[in-house]
Amino acid sequence: MKVAMAEEFLKTRPTYAPDTDKMPLSPHLQIWKWTVTMASSILHRATGIALYAGSVLFTLWLLSAAVSQAFYNQVTGLLGSPLGLLVLAGFSWAMMYHLVNGIKYIIWDSGRLLEKETAKKVVWVVILLSFVLTGLLWAVALGMKG
Repeated sequence: MKVAMAEEFLKTRPTYAPDTDKMPLSPHLQIWKWTVTMASSILHRATGIALYAGSVLFTLWLLSAAVSQAFYNQVTGLLGSPLGLLVLAGFSWAMMYHLVNGIKYIIWDSGRLLEKETAKKVVWVVILLSFVLTGLLWAVALGMKG
């Protein structure tokens, strides 16, 4: 019965549909060898999601300033706590990584720096630069605080 249904499906399939019998099977992550470029791609998506979450936090902070002084003090106190500072540090690193990695993707989209070994080096530069920029951001922010 199933074979007959599959054959009937193949007969009704549009002619522009790809021939699924000749398509490669989806690879499994377990058999792939991890590379730094692969990790960078996944990290770019993860930091994008983190930026959305951080935007909610930033909106809460702005909203608290509009609502009342007491609510603003509570939110500012929460963000100034050790856990809040850790979250803000992670948010700022995600922002810097996403920014620098996005620039890398623009360069790659132009067809430059795509050789295998060069691409790996560029990814390591992106990671290092994201930490350096985050450190500079925090140094300036803490320096302004006094």
